[in-house]
Amino acid sequence: MIFPGAHLALGLSGGLDSVALLSALAELAPAMRFSLRAVHVNHGISPNAARWAEFCARLCERYRIPLQLETVDTGPYRDLGLEGAARRARYEAFARVEADFIVLAQHRDDQAETLLLQLLRGAGPRGLAGMSAARVDTHGVTFLRPLLDIARVAIDAYAVAAHLHWIDDESNVETRYLRNAVRHALMPALAAVFPNPSVTLARAAAHQAEAALLADDLAAHDAREVSDGASVDRAALAALPAHRARNLLRWFLRQHGLPAPSSARLAAMIEQLRSARSDANVRLAHGGIELGVHRGRIAIHAKPPPFFDLPWHFDSELVLPHGRLVAVHVDGDGLDARRLAQAPVRVRSRVGGERLQLAANRPRRALKSILQDAGMPAWERRALPLVYCGDELVAAPGIGIDAAFGATRGAAGITFSWHPALP
Repeated sequence: MIFPGAHLALGLSGGLDSVALLSALAELAPAMRFSLRAVHVNHGISPNAARWAEFCARLCERYRIPLQLETVDTGPYRDLGLEGAARRARYEAFARVEADFIVLAQHRDDQAETLLLQLLRGAGPRGLAGMSAARVDTHGVTFLRPLLDIARVAIDAYAVAAHLHWIDDESNVETRYLRNAVRHALMPALAAVFPNPSVTLARAAAHQAEAALLADDLAAHDAREVSDGASVDRAALAALPAHRARNLLRWFLRQHGLPAPSSARLAAMIEQLRSARSDANVRLAHGGIELGVHRGRIAIHAKPPPFFDLPWHFDSELVLPHGRLVAVHVDGDGLDARRLAQAPVRVRSRVGGERLQLAANRPRRALKSILQDAGMPAWERRALPLVYCGDELVAAPGIGIDAAFGATRGAAGITFSWHPALP
């Protein structure tokens, strides 16, 4: 998989496993003709974090390998717990690294621990498959784990034989962290009953990985009938057997880079989607986004933005919480610039009850009806920014401008376009 000239970046914590892998890769690099550098992620959790970063810097200097230091903030992910927050922040840091491959030092014992952790969480085949030796994530980053079939004792022996030096994370012995409890309590208990349990557990993970692939193949088959990639036909999803509907929705969410919901949450989502009326305003929150239904199709969309009310002087661009308004100054088109100068211009959230007259020979209508007639999904209607001059609604992007504010031929005008952020 590693091609000549490839750029590898090793995730270097400074612990024994990553130091051993650094040593092995540095030895292989000339013969296999790949470039190597290291990435150290400082989570800012341990009081020794700065000392670990300094150790990694000295180690890479000794190997003459560049080191990229990444300092991350785990605060935004605190609801995932300390371990989960650190992992999320670490992988986001890896996504910023420019490399063909990110190489990580997890080994067979780590795989066995992962399977047990997922089993205790009630995970399905994908979770029980544990880690893969090669994986491309949703950011397009390729991760390699070349030690995944190698036991911890073999890596320890290599490190001692090579006279390597490493640092020990003091938190690794704290059994209040679930993985450490599995490592220091559960795995030794299993080893007392079953010889070499990491081999058996890793084999079980491989079987689960195959089962997960089969489930994905079935979901892809069903998707050909019910999905266009961006949305899913609600009636067709409802017609599937329950287990296949759950499998398809789980797969569809993952295709969009979203985490799998719990079994209970997934079943509830399927039930709501099955039983909703065709005109129901369905809003299912999940993973920081929402699922909605429009014209019989299930789609993923961003949550509605918080209320906003911002001044706009028709600079080239106005940045809103959920997208951008881009203005262009023209002649004889769009909004009448002179009329707009008569009162402050602001861009606001929809609050309901707005009315707009799109042409002089047409009546003033409720904006809600205009948007519905235009076929705009409910979530886009909720998020649409509106342009006001004083207290008067003068334009709805993508829909039109109020007839009283249209630029006449030869007059200075302003057109604009709305560019919503992707969910």
